[in-house]
Amino acid sequence: MDQLKSLEQRSQELQSAFEAILESRNVYYNPPASVRMSYPAIVFTRSKIENMFANNYVYRQNHRYEVTVTDEDPDCKYALEVSRLPMCTHDRAFVSENLYHNVFTLYY
Repeated sequence: MDQLKSLEQRSQELQSAFEAILESRNVYYNPPASVRMSYPAIVFTRSKIENMFANNYVYRQNHRYEVTVTDEDPDCKYALEVSRLPMCTHDRAFVSENLYHNVFTLYY
């Protein structure tokens, strides 16, 4: 993974990858509460940057994202596709307002 990528480059690359999985533009990066989403949808936010140090300098960073796949279908095929991404783990699933949510942690 290229450590010199900007945060904006990373979010744009993830946006494109998620749009390809979803085959739609219902992908949202840090959406404000006022955004009305269409489903199925993927929402992702950066949750942490983990620094690794050598000689008191950062020599590597791992960028962690929380990715939520939301659909009306409990057997959402998009959640399965996201789960197959490299460095991705499924954290939890829940139902809210008749929508099924699958939450993942993704390092990118």
